[in-house]
Amino acid sequence: QVPLVESGGGFVQAGGSLRLSCSASRQIFSSYAFGWFRQAPGKEREFVGAISWSGNTTFYADSVKGRFAISRDNAKNTMYLYMNNLKPEDTAVYYCGARFPASSWYTGYVYWGQGTQVTVSS
Repeated sequence: QVPLVESGGGFVQAGGSLRLSCSASRQIFSSYAFGWFRQAPGKEREFVGAISWSGNTTFYADSVKGRFAISRDNAKNTMYLYMNNLKPEDTAVYYCGARFPASSWYTGYVYWGQGTQVTVSS
């Protein structure tokens, strides 16, 4: 059983918006902080952004800062990635991960989802 499940990917034109969701069990969601990563064809997986366990703090890669936003809904055990003003270079498979609350934004991820494809056309 996959511990995290992403949804919401799809095909969008440049300048458009998408919202990705990442759902987890209550046990996992209440115990971990979360983050988003992406991997484009032929490239390494890269950090997109993350949110603290409390949800009070977020941190983003420079490439998405000002365009993407992360939030979490503890009542729904779901984290979201709001993506605005999408660019063709945002095309990738997007993964959510659960990390230890005390770890850095980039490391300590122990659970992953299966990924969801986002394709942005020019």
